[in-house]
Amino acid sequence: MSIEIRPVAGALGAEIRGVDLSRPLGNSASAAVHRAFHDHLVLFFRDQRLTPEQQMDFTRLFGPLAVTPFVKPMDGYPHIVKVLKEAAERGISTFGNSWHSDFTSEQEPPLGSVLYALETPEHGGDTMFANMYAAYDALSDGMKRMLEGVKAIHVGKPYGTKYGPPRTMKTSTSIEIARNLPEADREVAHPVIRTHPATGKKALFVNPIYTLRFADMTEEESRPVLEHLYAHAVRPEFTCRFRWTKGALALWDNRCTLHYAVNDYDGRRRLMHRTMIEGDRPV
Repeated sequence: MSIEIRPVAGALGAEIRGVDLSRPLGNSASAAVHRAFHDHLVLFFRDQRLTPEQQMDFTRLFGPLAVTPFVKPMDGYPHIVKVLKEAAERGISTFGNSWHSDFTSEQEPPLGSVLYALETPEHGGDTMFANMYAAYDALSDGMKRMLEGVKAIHVGKPYGTKYGPPRTMKTSTSIEIARNLPEADREVAHPVIRTHPATGKKALFVNPIYTLRFADMTEEESRPVLEHLYAHAVRPEFTCRFRWTKGALALWDNRCTLHYAVNDYDGRRRLMHRTMIEGDRPV
């Protein structure tokens, strides 16, 4: 294979060309993709034709498959979630429609995720990504010193009993998501500044979906700084935006990025298959 790597933005993201993911990657191609993953944080592959087994095989190149918590998997495939919004679902809250890093409420959040597009609208339904290395680097020296060694408390807000969406909120019925689970209220502490285990770089590691407060502080005391960090992390110069097409696949590093599924395609069907990679305890 002759691999071509084309960056899509200054901050992060690269499109990989010349790769057929339905076939095993050779050693040199696999090494090139891994290097690109660490260099660009999120990789995009277009015009792929993958069975569920082939998507899982590709995902395994980066680590063991993880089970997605709180979401019913696809029949016969416990490691694949169908991310679906039907055309008839209008005015609803969709899966991933806020800036976040996947399931940081877990003791060992996933290393990364793979999302493969089977049906896409003609326009809309893009996914945005943000570089948390860049977000950390752009903090003032004083803020870096203040946050060094500080931990934040993460909880499974969308799935628990204390912080879940209001009962009046319309949510997708195409994805079976568990709600009001006491176990999702469990508090987990992670460092606010995370050191990436592969690159050694520091990254900001908070997000508005799962981060509740700083350890040993109240929510009220924590809120002003956290809100500042959330807004800072997604400054336009730290982001890229991917327009989906049928057969496109994205792989992102959950340890140093945030992502946001744009919900702007009412009246059009969108279907993805998602797999996740097991991670480790943030340090």
